[in-house]
Amino acid sequence: MRPPIIVRTAAATERVVTADVLARAFIDDPAMAYLFPDVAGRADRLARFFTTITRVDASTDHWTLALDAAGTPVAATLWRPPGAWVTPASAMLRLLPQLITTFRAGLPRALALQSVLEAHHPKAPHWYLQFAGCVPTAQGKGYGGAAIRERLAQCDATGMPAALETATPSNLGLYQSLGFVITDSHEVRNGPTFWNMWRDPR
Repeated sequence: MRPPIIVRTAAATERVVTADVLARAFIDDPAMAYLFPDVAGRADRLARFFTTITRVDASTDHWTLALDAAGTPVAATLWRPPGAWVTPASAMLRLLPQLITTFRAGLPRALALQSVLEAHHPKAPHWYLQFAGCVPTAQGKGYGGAAIRERLAQCDATGMPAALETATPSNLGLYQSLGFVITDSHEVRNGPTFWNMWRDPR
């Protein structure tokens, strides 16, 4: 029998490892392929992107890591608490040099995509699953689901809904099995379709 998957909160010193897990997890994600169409350079761009993303939040208290049998993080989730799903303008300005380095000429497209996603985002209080991913070699083994359920259990305990958006059709079944339902879908011009999903507490 396989031992239970260990899931824990990311430590303050684990920003780099968290960014690395997510960069590897999103290598074939449709949204990231839209943002970084150059396949040869995508891995490097994703590493830069998630390094920047992990600098936005002051604390790692809302991040979770799932570990393999050797104790290595192989899945990660980045959550934002109720009322904090929008990236503050101050953070965007502070990280502007890194954003320019990451997106280069594609920065206007990235900002436009962010604006579209925010326009379709639910306004009611909720926990926002900003990113969830598992490294390719560990996918299909339950690590990603375990990392997500850790926060969902707290959502249920406090009676708080959860929300997310995904551009990966194959992820819809996983999220639905965790209690999320599709509430909206919208296609980005010359880009992927996004599905908004919502989960009421159980």
